Amino acid sequence: MLILNDVLIDEDIFLQKFVCDISKCKGMCCVEGDSGAPLEKKELSLLEDNFPFAKEYLTEKNIKAIQTQGFGVCDEDGDLVTPLVDGMECAFVSYSDGIAMCSYEKAFLDKKTSWRKPVSCYLYPVRIVKVGSFRAIKYHRWDVCKTARQNGSLQGIPCYKFLKKPLSEFFGEDFYDELCKVGKAFLEEKNK
Repeated sequence: MLILNDVLIDEDIFLQKFVCDISKCKGMCCVEGDSGAPLEKKELSLLEDNFPFAKEYLTEKNIKAIQTQGFGVCDEDGDLVTPLVDGMECAFVSYSDGIAMCSYEKAFLDKKTSWRKPVSCYLYPVRIVKVGSFRAIKYHRWDVCKTARQNGSLQGIPCYKFLKKPLSEFFGEDFYDELCKVGKAFLEEKNK
């Protein structure tokens, strides 16, 4: 791992190519998995406050799951995650033309709210984790994103460049600019 300021950086964000292709994967990251998407505690109030805007995109079954479980639940590992419907899809997912998408993101794109969606979803395939006293940016590899890796390879776009906007919003533009410099230096050194 590399370090930038007080953040550990997984080298795979520079090495792995990645560009989402939702037309091929159909948004399966919102449906597959052992538990819901990771949440930060502060996101519970954002989920609740913005729920009236997201609710209109949800089915009654999803709304009932949220009303029953709440906006966040603890998974088997004790981590705070989004609730699921029938142990499968995220309770906040909605469908359009067979493609799964976050109802909060739909409300954001329709300019009904200024909050997009949980950071773990926005930053995917990157996960922000604690490593000792540090935060770490870790690349997460998942089979449902095979088409994104293929698409990234075809376009020659590494993960960190695909995630320019969410990384800049989460860590700040100055951090992202420094991240690019670290990535360039790392790749130059690796290719010597």
